[in-house]
Amino acid sequence: MGRLKQKLITEFADGNTKIITPKNCQSVEMYFNSEKMAKTIGKMAEKTPDVSETVNGILVKKGFTYQIMAPEDLHVFSQLSTGNITQRISIPFSGAFGVIKHRLEQIYESVESGTDEESGSPTLHVHELVTVKQESDRHISLQWSADPISDMVSDSVVALVLNISREVPKVIVEAEDLKSEEENRKKAEKVIYALLVSLFGDVKLGENGKLIVSVDGNVAELDKQSGDVESENEGLKERVRTAFRRIQSAVSPIPHPAS
Repeated sequence: MGRLKQKLITEFADGNTKIITPKNCQSVEMYFNSEKMAKTIGKMAEKTPDVSETVNGILVKKGFTYQIMAPEDLHVFSQLSTGNITQRISIPFSGAFGVIKHRLEQIYESVESGTDEESGSPTLHVHELVTVKQESDRHISLQWSADPISDMVSDSVVALVLNISREVPKVIVEAEDLKSEEENRKKAEKVIYALLVSLFGDVKLGENGKLIVSVDGNVAELDKQSGDVESENEGLKERVRTAFRRIQSAVSPIPHPAS
């Protein structure tokens, strides 16, 4: 090894070369200069940055050289090119398009209404990042250019629309329940009136929705809401009250027993 060392020293006598012959199992520490320099080119080089100023651009490595350039200069100073990815998704939605706008305005500050130039369908622009379009009565579409912020906004819009879709059936069911309850109440009133007519004969509708029952010149007024009966004839009064209570219990739905 000594002869090899002398030979190498002779060969590289003019260079800045150090030749070390460590012993077996002896550690050797070598230091390398890790300083790297990058040059700005194109639009990035038009302005000299101030001290501690942050420079934003694309770092491109060519061999052992580094260059910082603007994204729009990438295709000029390299063989690379940039591109935009436009994403589009369709979501089933059969509710009113105005509901989506109302919900979006509660979350985002900038929600602008518009109209699609090709189809004439209504659109919503959320912070000029995501476009919500009503494609038909059964679905809507979302379109945006892929980037971290737009992706986050689009995810929140999708979650909002799906949440509205889950709420709409509940609203419809509640409305149907109210409608059916009103219909049942009207049917019950008709049945009560018909049964009272079959029992007492002369039954008419009086003021404030009260029923006027006339029997042999005696008159009784029946309040359908409270069941109160007013009459000078105590016998007729008790008969009408008892009949109404029994009819009402017969036409009213049987309560479901608590489990």
